[in-house]
Amino acid sequence: MLSRLKKRWNEPFGYRDALNVGLPLVVSLGSSTTMEFTDRIFLSNYSLISIAAALPAAMANFVFLLFALGIASYSSVFIAQYYGACKFDKIGSAVWQAIYFCCFAWIAIAMLVFVAEPFFAFVGHAPEVQKEEVTYFSILTLGTGFAIIANAIGCFFTGLGKTRPNMIVNIIAVLINIPLDYMLINGVWIFPELGIAGAALATVSSWGMQLIMYAWLVFTPQNDVTYHVKRAWHFNAKLFMRMMRFGIPSGLNNFFDIFAFTVFIMVVGRIGEVELAASNIVLSINSLAFLPVVGLNIAASILVGQAMGGKDVAKARVAARNVLHIAMLWMGTFAAIFLLFPYELTALFRPEGIPAEQFAAIQSTCQVLLAYVAFFCLQDSVALIFFGALKGAGDTMFVMRAMALCATLCLGVPVVAGRFFFDAGLHTLWAMLIVYVCILALTAFLRFRSGKWEHIEVIETEPV
Repeated sequence: MLSRLKKRWNEPFGYRDALNVGLPLVVSLGSSTTMEFTDRIFLSNYSLISIAAALPAAMANFVFLLFALGIASYSSVFIAQYYGACKFDKIGSAVWQAIYFCCFAWIAIAMLVFVAEPFFAFVGHAPEVQKEEVTYFSILTLGTGFAIIANAIGCFFTGLGKTRPNMIVNIIAVLINIPLDYMLINGVWIFPELGIAGAALATVSSWGMQLIMYAWLVFTPQNDVTYHVKRAWHFNAKLFMRMMRFGIPSGLNNFFDIFAFTVFIMVVGRIGEVELAASNIVLSINSLAFLPVVGLNIAASILVGQAMGGKDVAKARVAARNVLHIAMLWMGTFAAIFLLFPYELTALFRPEGIPAEQFAAIQSTCQVLLAYVAFFCLQDSVALIFFGALKGAGDTMFVMRAMALCATLCLGVPVVAGRFFFDAGLHTLWAMLIVYVCILALTAFLRFRSGKWEHIEVIETEPV
């Protein structure tokens, strides 16, 4: 056993390489998770209405944010494949095409401010919740461009597999966000008390700082010599369209996944405030386990992309399996924590001034929901890693179709129909969520095992 572990550790694209690429990304997304987690703790202590509004509004924003991020972030796969094929001079152009896309996307997403009020009125939450949802959504939407452009520039390091700068930038962003968040929500020092608007402004401010830091780290004379990060600033229509060909399905994959979860949260919110608050708290806690594994999902894409750029399918398979083992260890650990310490975790979200007996009803519901989350944690890691590996190989059309069908037919439609036509309760709706995750995991595993992704060409083939 020890010899096998040592071999897996030292082999190319083994555990060591997977951790070198994936661990900084885990820390990066873990820091982002910490930022969101503390946002919601501050808001839950500030007002029960604010915590009830924060997750639905954030999810609605993330539907569009992650769609744009999914397209722009696919530049990291192009960079990884160019790097694996030793075509270093093409890397800078890939970064710039992603930036140009982000500028277009920012304008489109910012226009959603004009439909915020009618949308949340249609959702039908309590009027006081609706008002805060509109405020939070509008501020995040206007600042989304900072996040997507920063991410596009940061893909330079991600694609090269040198992910420590991403980790450093994200940690600094958290160190800026958390105290600013507290002060803007509660009105500390020179800052006014802004409540949920303060939480949104703190998040947008941290996105802006990420953009400044990434630009300073990437656009250096040294990087320009090797990777042409400055001189290749021109719009390259051919490369842009090729990136859109693979990136748009990747973005739609994110869109359908988050859209399905958003529908789930909106429907649960119509059952009652206790059910909505409990579901929001549990999904916020789950983000501690889930979002860092998204970092491993990206690591799987990068390692598989580098292997496929070098035309080495065997190493691509090795990379996917090794990243999966790490992800399952992470998720399994958190599943145990969710089962063993449900009350300790949920107690962090108790608002000030709420009697213990009133919050006890929410905690009791949270305990059961955390058990559900613990059940599907491992299946979630299988889906994330194998879908990440498929995207790294360029199989984005299949991932998009699979996600669209599963999100629509296995979660969206059953949840809406179950609630509005059959009066399904909270636990029935959560059972539908578990089935959805299990189907995703099985679909991703079977597709990767089939090997149909092995012959896809992402980067252009040079003529002989």
